[in-house]
Amino acid sequence: MLMQAHCGRHLPAVLLVALYSSSATMHLWAQAGGAAPQDANPKVPAYEVVSIKPANPGDRDIGWKDLPNGFDFKNMPLAPLIYQAYEITLESQIAGLPEWTKADRYNVSSRAGDDTVAAWKKLSKQDLSKQQQLMLQALFADRCQLKVRREVKELPVYDLVIAKGGLKMKESASDEKSFVELDTTSSYGATGSGLEYKKTMTAHAVTAQGLAQNLPHEAGRIVVDKTNLGEKQFDFELKWSSSQEAPADSGGTGPSIFTAVEEQLGLKLVPAKEPVDTFVVVHIERPTEN
Repeated sequence: MLMQAHCGRHLPAVLLVALYSSSATMHLWAQAGGAAPQDANPKVPAYEVVSIKPANPGDRDIGWKDLPNGFDFKNMPLAPLIYQAYEITLESQIAGLPEWTKADRYNVSSRAGDDTVAAWKKLSKQDLSKQQQLMLQALFADRCQLKVRREVKELPVYDLVIAKGGLKMKESASDEKSFVELDTTSSYGATGSGLEYKKTMTAHAVTAQGLAQNLPHEAGRIVVDKTNLGEKQFDFELKWSSSQEAPADSGGTGPSIFTAVEEQLGLKLVPAKEPVDTFVVVHIERPTEN
């Protein structure tokens, strides 16, 4: 039986893979990016109402729904929320998270006050994303006593750049809502040696930064947007395959993520080294009662 997912926000790919079975459709909003927040700023507003409760063990619905004044996070581990708070896209970026943050499921609801919601409407997508990340940091500092240490490390990454042949994505209106649907099906590869995953990412009104945030799990490294496309939004469909045993291009029935990005989107993933924000959990406790 497949879980039903109703996600309204970008989740780190490593957590999405753990949450869903091998054949599922995922819906998520691709967020505007930016540098990972460092520490909660006391000038940043806090959510006025926060509810954190253990999920019902029999509940099969999971989801993350954005609301005009907050969000509802249903029947999922807290790790995705922590990753979102610090803009973490790969599990290797954070050390020290206890297993219960990845296994125990919670329902989390947050609501901001009217003044904060009014202020949100005046912010750009990028500034709004940064402020909400800081508010999440404050939420975890208050309810879980979360303390982290930030360390910048030079790590192998992929730079996302425009390929020589130029963009192949259709630009969409800037005022439309960003949406990504990721469909994954599994089957045995042509050699029968391992499972092959055929994947389709259908995106509407997504920035290059939003695409970069959805690629690390497939590429195996953090992806840094170097396209200089800014807030431009695009519609596209990306199809690729991957195998547990070998790269798709060496025996699979479809292109690898690297080939697909270049041939279908007119972009390229170029190996590089960049300073990357990583985090060490110094202290965390299970959430306090409501």
